Amino acid sequence: MRDAHGEKIAAIARIWRGRTTAAKADEYAVYLREVGVTPLLETALGAQMFREDRGAETEFVTISYWESIEAMSRFAGSDPRRIHHLERDAEFLIELPESVQILDVVVDRRAVDF
Repeated sequence: MRDAHGEKIAAIARIWRGRTTAAKADEYAVYLREVGVTPLLETALGAQMFREDRGAETEFVTISYWESIEAMSRFAGSDPRRIHHLERDAEFLIELPESVQILDVVVDRRAVDF
């Protein structure tokens, strides 16, 4: 899908969530960004990484944006809902997530360019 200027626009969002202990959160944030998010930025239309500190644990959420399920499958494999754990996830995460969430993007408009 393309916008009026011919730029690819996101039609699909792939959302991953994982929790770590507060003690490991800072180290995992660096690891996730370098090993998990950076490769996404090379193939997805865009990606975001979020962090929520909750006392004893921290939740991380990554959202990657794709033009289609087919484009996402080229990165994630034939089943884009299947998790591809990072090499050190078992070391950091409280539990290994079993799936990701895939949503259709209904509105994709930014009020402010960063």
